[in-house]
Amino acid sequence: MLKGTPAAVLVCVDQHAPKFNDFWIQDCSAASQNMLLAAHDLGLGAVWIGVYPVETMIQELRNLLNIPAHVAPFSIIAMGYPAEEKSGRMRYDTSRIHSNSW
Repeated sequence: MLKGTPAAVLVCVDQHAPKFNDFWIQDCSAASQNMLLAAHDLGLGAVWIGVYPVETMIQELRNLLNIPAHVAPFSIIAMGYPAEEKSGRMRYDTSRIHSNSW
């Protein structure tokens, strides 16, 4: 997904910076999702490429980009103009919805 993409953003956490350390995964997830929505609004195609928690991917990105040990790569958002249009898939499964009890 990255090969040939005109732009990509590496979403990382600086583990020295967060005020609420236990929520960095949610923060990075929200940032990644917001970039996907913004790209779509601009008429761009975008894809979320998961990095965390795969240690080999984290280390490869740290080595490639000289990222310090206290910074953890979380995801990559690849963006560009789509080469093709794909139809959506229905993933909604009513058996996974529970109301007031499990």
